[in-house]
Amino acid sequence: MDDVLYEGKSKIVCTGRDESTLLIRFKDSATAFNGEKKAELPGKAQLNAAISNIIFNYLAQHGIQSHVIEVIDKTSVLVKKADIIMVEIIVRNIAAGSFSKKFGIAEGTVLHNTAIEFCIKSDDLGDPMINESQITAIGLAQPQELAEMIQQSLKINDLLYALFAKAGIKLVDFKLEFGRCGGQIILCDEISPDSCRLWDSETEKKLDKDRFRLDLGNVLDAYREVLGRLQNV
Repeated sequence: MDDVLYEGKSKIVCTGRDESTLLIRFKDSATAFNGEKKAELPGKAQLNAAISNIIFNYLAQHGIQSHVIEVIDKTSVLVKKADIIMVEIIVRNIAAGSFSKKFGIAEGTVLHNTAIEFCIKSDDLGDPMINESQITAIGLAQPQELAEMIQQSLKINDLLYALFAKAGIKLVDFKLEFGRCGGQIILCDEISPDSCRLWDSETEKKLDKDRFRLDLGNVLDAYREVLGRLQNV
């Protein structure tokens, strides 16, 4: 294990135990605005790995299949090698960020229904939005694969919304990635404050990467708070 195959903005992908596995290492790097804003936050890797591991374990207990095989250490996870579908799915429960700006909806507005958005997973293209017919038209996913991804995303949203509510946190929105593995569509990547908007249920204090994006400070303190609350649920 440990030969580096790819280094991304927040994780390093290495060879696994065999041809069917990979090792993912979380990084202390923080990025925003497609990598234009960068910083090193010592300890962030451990926090994101711990939070993501709790969430993936919780989802597995509720029937969601993912690429995770086992936790190796505080920053590393052994995963199944999957053919990543190059579509990011954004699940939104409350208006915030680009959604609020794009549609003129006040941040914090509870949406009448869960909104699902799609983006092409491409830093070079700037992760442009794409719709369902475009996804299938250019062959990023087959119609049945897309339907499965949407169904899983909605189920994951219900499960995570309930989990975070118990922790006194509003799940505003989050990003998911899926891959093909053994003839199935499985959940991949991570779920952490880097990929979710999380607000305190009472004060609406931001407990996610927006603290870095918006220069609010105390980024790691917020991540520690999320981890502590999830550990106590």
